Amino acid sequence: MTNNLTQAPKLDSSLQRRLALEIQGATHFDPFSLGRYATDASVYQMMPLGVIVPQNLEDVRKSFAIARDAGVPVLPRGGGTSQCGQTVNNALVIDTSRHLNKLLELDVENRRCVVEPGIVLDHLNAALKPHGLWFPVDVSTSSRATIGGMTGNNSCGSRSIRYGTMRDNVDAIDALLADGTPLHFGPVAPDLATANKASPEHDLFRDLLALGAREAEEIRQRFPDVARRVGGYNIDALVPANGIPGNGAALNGETAGGNNLSHLLVGSEGTLAYSTRIELRLSPLPQTKVLGVCHFASFYEAMDATQHLVSLDPAFVELVDRTMIDLARDVAMYRPTIEGVVRGNPEALLLVEFAGDDQNENLRRLKELGERMGDLGFAWNEDGKHWGGVVEITNPSEQSALMEVRKAGLNIMMSMKSEGKPISFVEDCAVRLTDLAEYTARLTAIFDKHGTRGTWYAHASVGCLHVRPVLNLKLDEDLRKMRAIAEEAFDMVAEYKGSHSGEHGDGIVRSEHHERMFGTRMIRSFEEVKDRLDPEGLLNPGKIVRAPKMDERALLRYGADYKEADFRSLLDWSAYPGAAGGFQGAVEMCNNNGACRKLDAGVMCPSYRVTKDERDSVRGRANSLRLALSGQLGPDALTSDDMIETLKLCVACKGCKRECPTGVDMSKMKTEVLAARIGKQGLGLHDRLVAYLPRYASYASKAPWLPNLRDRIPGLAKVMEGVTGFSAKRKLPKWRSDSFDERAAGMTGEAAPEPDKREVVLLADTFNRYFEPENLHAALAVLSAGGYKVLFAQAADSKRPLCCGRTFLSVGLIKEAEIEAERVIDALLPFVERGVPIVGLEPSCLLTLRDEYGALFPGDSIRQGQVAKIASQAVLLEEFLSREMESGDLNLDLKPVAEKAFLHGHCHQKAFAALTPVQRVLGLIPDLKVETIESSCCGMAGAFGYGTETYDTSLQMAELSLLPKVREAAPDDLVIADGTSCRHQIADGSQRKAQHVAQILKSALR
Repeated sequence: MTNNLTQAPKLDSSLQRRLALEIQGATHFDPFSLGRYATDASVYQMMPLGVIVPQNLEDVRKSFAIARDAGVPVLPRGGGTSQCGQTVNNALVIDTSRHLNKLLELDVENRRCVVEPGIVLDHLNAALKPHGLWFPVDVSTSSRATIGGMTGNNSCGSRSIRYGTMRDNVDAIDALLADGTPLHFGPVAPDLATANKASPEHDLFRDLLALGAREAEEIRQRFPDVARRVGGYNIDALVPANGIPGNGAALNGETAGGNNLSHLLVGSEGTLAYSTRIELRLSPLPQTKVLGVCHFASFYEAMDATQHLVSLDPAFVELVDRTMIDLARDVAMYRPTIEGVVRGNPEALLLVEFAGDDQNENLRRLKELGERMGDLGFAWNEDGKHWGGVVEITNPSEQSALMEVRKAGLNIMMSMKSEGKPISFVEDCAVRLTDLAEYTARLTAIFDKHGTRGTWYAHASVGCLHVRPVLNLKLDEDLRKMRAIAEEAFDMVAEYKGSHSGEHGDGIVRSEHHERMFGTRMIRSFEEVKDRLDPEGLLNPGKIVRAPKMDERALLRYGADYKEADFRSLLDWSAYPGAAGGFQGAVEMCNNNGACRKLDAGVMCPSYRVTKDERDSVRGRANSLRLALSGQLGPDALTSDDMIETLKLCVACKGCKRECPTGVDMSKMKTEVLAARIGKQGLGLHDRLVAYLPRYASYASKAPWLPNLRDRIPGLAKVMEGVTGFSAKRKLPKWRSDSFDERAAGMTGEAAPEPDKREVVLLADTFNRYFEPENLHAALAVLSAGGYKVLFAQAADSKRPLCCGRTFLSVGLIKEAEIEAERVIDALLPFVERGVPIVGLEPSCLLTLRDEYGALFPGDSIRQGQVAKIASQAVLLEEFLSREMESGDLNLDLKPVAEKAFLHGHCHQKAFAALTPVQRVLGLIPDLKVETIESSCCGMAGAFGYGTETYDTSLQMAELSLLPKVREAAPDDLVIADGTSCRHQIADGSQRKAQHVAQILKSALR
């Protein structure tokens, strides 16, 4: 077994050809694709032999048969978010998430459904919601976790105290054995009366039940007496009426004279069979919820209080500790939630939810929660360890926002910008609640002993807290610490008769410790089960039984031959550790949590939402970059055609900058790679036309008829397509002769103080200046009506207007962007230093001053200081107006203009939390109802939507949600979009005219 792509075994070329020929779905054997499937959310990396993306179940059967003939191991994989290494192996990976993701049957009356393994939990629950049902195993990765993966892992979720684990909610599984035999695993009577005696399953099921009967006493003695145990195989499911806690007996009736053999497959991590159909037990969707946020001045006191709070019958009790609170405050999208909920400076929070159909009953129990805290001695007016109390949250949106912070807990921890990262290996041990306070204190002492620390969070209600000590696994010393901590921690858990594997499974990190926890005899029983179902050992070998060492360097993401990048970066990555000026460290921030695979809510990641291809996720791109930088994809991989193909559909939306929990900024990374590519291969005509547009725009505007001929002469666009790279399917923006001129508009660049007027600088961007000057005129009118003296800035040379440099950044011409940035900085600085706001209209341009400018001058402290000053004063028009509203300084007299408006936010507005000001400002217009369209990127993304190779993907992005919603608009409804490219996409795709908010405000002026 190996983590190294160059050393990993390869599939025979004839076998590759056979798979490609016989499989309808996609097959991948190239280094870049294999590398993207070599990691999950664990610390491990194992190179696959190949990747199959089956189109249907027949593809799976054929893949199994071909692999079996060749003796090749097989690894089923869903979202690839496992934290223990379950979903990596030197095997043929079968990715079920792209096509095998259907809801096959739904029985609302009996609360049952049947699904394919690749369906994502959130998507399933969205389909169930209209029926008042949900699947309640609510894992924090619900936006990308597949039911197949959750079944293989025996996932739990925050509400397991009420709903149990996956095992408690799976009724049956249809599966393929390694030899291709299809079997139905479900309830069977002890005498196998429900199984056909002539069928293949009869002998298998008979042998399994015999093993359960033989080992019944050993199972009773050895299996932990806690609600959370997912370690090893669930062979307790083979023992009727065994009464083992955590085995689902109480919920699923295994004590009623029979066994449910599907529960043996639950938690087996793809090592026993491949699930093709999974029958699930559904629950009524709670109609109302309330949340109590219990504050504690002492972590120990919070842990000790948990056992008393659980007696109130909550849906969950979730822990968030002080470190998590502080880290969440540093994440822009979570800061408002934390500041709105957290009172004072608690050492720990316990989030307690009560849920049901009767809100009055929920409120009664919420009051009882406060009383219970008082009974335990906690009060807001107490000092020391008894300071605390309950903040009540009854608003559903506020509850959801806080739970999003909790669900992102792991990834918030992983956002630490240091060589050491919180490492998963003891993070989900489970103990009884009476032992919880003492256990956490002792484990903290173990961390201290080894010179590290941990952050605690998650499932206090079931004694299963997540904690990850901070280690740098590139160092042998820290690798030795990992083993020492694990052994000491697991010994302590065994002492408490707890579980060393309470939620996240076994994989590589915990499987070797089963003997320590269960004993040798139990391990032999596990091996017997494995050998009976998979005698050739072809299904995900090395997991649960016959496992490698958890600290085997050859299996780690950072192996013995992991290299530092020999690469000189041009942008400033100094906030990160590592080679290439921190660029490598920034890439390594991706921990494969898979948040970029979500298909709804937010912006990230528009390209993945269209293609569903791992290559086009932020995670897939980051993995390719990491492997290339460390030399694992061969020489010059960073600037290769394969890398450019990997990055091609990245639209630089910046959704990942805000929404990726670890802050991976793929837009910035793409710019760095494109710059390196230009250094090797130069710049093509298409990119040159895009990049240098601001420098030839003034000439084009003097004779606009000439560039406009492209779309006026029939057939010319098609002729030019091959040369320029602009798709003939779309018209280019129309050049105008009436471009915006500040002096002609009556603006001045000189400071002439007028006591009754406040000054602002209107920074005209290239796109509005030359293509839609009416927007700038509208902004000038609005600002003037508000009583502001509107100034403009110009470069010292005055040869051409200022430009932010974004077009140069979009193709990788970083040095040219620096030249533009310096012109802008020097022109704006005098205004900024006397406190004059800089107001812009185009989000992608104005926000460049607040984002990319900070990375353009590495090592230049003077320029960086100037950039910081400008960034603090640079705002979009609606941000400025909103700020003036809040201070009471805005004076606009507006009239009604329409009854309803549909608002589409530019990606960069969303990334920088600049969409809310638009909504607030539009609220000034009388009688206007604004509906914000829930959409990702519009798909135009600057020049992306005009490209020959990207036009189709561009439209597909728009059709996900934006264009269908715009088409719902009535003829008299307004469509509002601040982004130039957004407006063009809307016009091209729906034949509706979208307007900048400046135009709407101008039309509303009395």
